Amino acid sequence: MAEDKILKIGGLSLRGRVVLAPMSGVTNSIFRRIAKRYGGAALVFTEVISAEGLIRGNPYTLSMLRFREEERPIGIQLLGSDPQIMARAAQIASRFKPDLIDLNFGCPARKVIRKGAGAFLLKDFNLSRRIIEAVVEATPIPVTLKMRVGWNRETIVASQLAEIAEDCQVRGLIIHGRTATQRFSGEVNLEIIESVKEKVSIPVIGNGDVSSPEKARKMILTTGCDGVMIGRGALGNPWILSQVHAHLRGEEPPQPMGLKERIGLCLEHYRIALEEMGEFRAVREMRKQIAWYTKGLPQGSILRKEIYEMKRPAEVIKRLSLYQRLTIAGGIYGFG
Repeated sequence: MAEDKILKIGGLSLRGRVVLAPMSGVTNSIFRRIAKRYGGAALVFTEVISAEGLIRGNPYTLSMLRFREEERPIGIQLLGSDPQIMARAAQIASRFKPDLIDLNFGCPARKVIRKGAGAFLLKDFNLSRRIIEAVVEATPIPVTLKMRVGWNRETIVASQLAEIAEDCQVRGLIIHGRTATQRFSGEVNLEIIESVKEKVSIPVIGNGDVSSPEKARKMILTTGCDGVMIGRGALGNPWILSQVHAHLRGEEPPQPMGLKERIGLCLEHYRIALEEMGEFRAVREMRKQIAWYTKGLPQGSILRKEIYEMKRPAEVIKRLSLYQRLTIAGGIYGFG
């Protein structure tokens, strides 16, 4: 399937149809730059950012707005349930001059739902409209909206909310093909994404279980969506973005990284995190990244168990490097 269609969101034209999802605790600047480097991410998003944290001036929350020019085009995703707070947060985010501001109407996490935010907004069209209108009015930057198809199987609302969003001048939609109660299990409903695409004239990006080039192609062919968003499929596997990008263009996808390259990228990620985050935070945050990078590798569980117990970065780097050398050489991994 050759890619002959340009994905345009508002006045933004993307060089491709593959988008990196916003993921809390994952899609920080380092991860986004890695995703960009492999050439597959036509658009990236920040981590999910609390609107309340922004208007309170929380230093860590504000730091999440920062990005480098090499990360463009980039969207900032906001999470909240109060129209006025969301509007003020959008104004703060706009000062950083992102390419898009995205509204989170899809997060199914319990702590988010309890605050009436994320996927909870699928239950209240009136509040949803007020939030969308307030944010669109507050910023000159194009606004997009990411949502689930409904709260549960009995309340599928994606098409109705999509029409509300378009009526409120939202410039693009991202549809996760599961309900909120499904969270990340069960089948992704491509038919509902297709029905949304048929209802609106603005771009629709499909999301949910896009873990291979073949699944991305199936989503686009089945639903007619304008692009695909990849989230969990990129964990420890950022090169999937370039594989999907090439596949959609009818080109030969690059081969998956071998063990040497995978561990090499993990080490590079770790060293950049140490430099930019500081030792304490980097050691904590990179544990999950290392787990994703080593998933499915020979004796990876043994390696992960050892690394989880380490507190000094030099020890972690030494273990990863030794694992890389021993495994490539055909030896048995172990330090007994």
